[in-house]
Amino acid sequence: MEQVKDRSKLFWLIHVIGWGIMFGFPLFFATREGNAITWRWFLGYAFVPLAFMIVFYTNYFWLIRRVLFRKKLWRYIFLNLLLISIICVCLDAWMTYHFTHFAEKTVSTHPGPPKLLFISRDFVLMALTAGLSVAIRVTGNWYRSETERKELEREHAEAELKNLKNQLNPHFLFNTLNNIYSLIAFSPEKAQHAVHDLSRLLRYMLYENNQTYVPFMKEIEFVNNYIALMKIRLPERVHIETDIYAESDPEVAPLLFITLVENAFKHGVHPVGESFIHVNLHTIGEREIICRVENSYFPKAENDKSGSGIGLENLRKRLALLYPGRYELGMEVKEGRFIAELKLNTL
Repeated sequence: MEQVKDRSKLFWLIHVIGWGIMFGFPLFFATREGNAITWRWFLGYAFVPLAFMIVFYTNYFWLIRRVLFRKKLWRYIFLNLLLISIICVCLDAWMTYHFTHFAEKTVSTHPGPPKLLFISRDFVLMALTAGLSVAIRVTGNWYRSETERKELEREHAEAELKNLKNQLNPHFLFNTLNNIYSLIAFSPEKAQHAVHDLSRLLRYMLYENNQTYVPFMKEIEFVNNYIALMKIRLPERVHIETDIYAESDPEVAPLLFITLVENAFKHGVHPVGESFIHVNLHTIGEREIICRVENSYFPKAENDKSGSGIGLENLRKRLALLYPGRYELGMEVKEGRFIAELKLNTL
């Protein structure tokens, strides 16, 4: 609302300055020529810029909006020609009356320019004024439409991002509770510790997920806590390696990297065979972040309906909204391992 008021004030300020210059031209030239400035003299010349004002604002506030924007081009041209013709005739009549009754009588040995030349000049200048009015009105409408469009896009993006965040929490909680549930059968004590660790993770998700950006160090702490929680239930045959560090602490959207890590623990562990998970998360310089997660790859059976890919699809959408053109997300299967890598430019 304040921006709208500021633009309105600027609009009228520009108009006041512009017309002030128009009304000041006769005074400027009269002063240079040494003419005495009187109210009668000024009244005579003031009708010239006043005539241009009538053409400009009749177009700006009425003809353009009511006629031209309704695609009635020929009617708009006709009404302008009629308006300008009437004003030119009236202006010529006024100037003739003014010079006849009020101007100083001087004897001139040189005949003045033909009256038709003055009328033609004023007609062309007023037509250009009407064109200027169209240009300003169209530009203003375009700018206003672009501003409204961008505002709608921003609101839509924020709503979509909020919806994606709301999807992320249940998805994460569902997978983690499944892991804790599997602990209860063979190690109730570990399950108890896992619930405690889960409460810390959920506390972070509850308070930090509402923020647009958080320090990268907090994300590192969250990922480390999640990996520690997952290790509780995994046997020794699952080899887990982490290389997580930060050379800087840029601001980053919360819960971006956990999706790749969570996906590795969900799909990279074999029920009975050897498995591995490698997590590499670090910064490069002041603004770049790389998250590379490798895990054992086990092709899914045709009847396996687990892992619908909601988390990864959610991640892609969030990245597209938050970091358009500033990220690379790649996934591939290579030599029996699944590799997911996210490169992120935070600035």
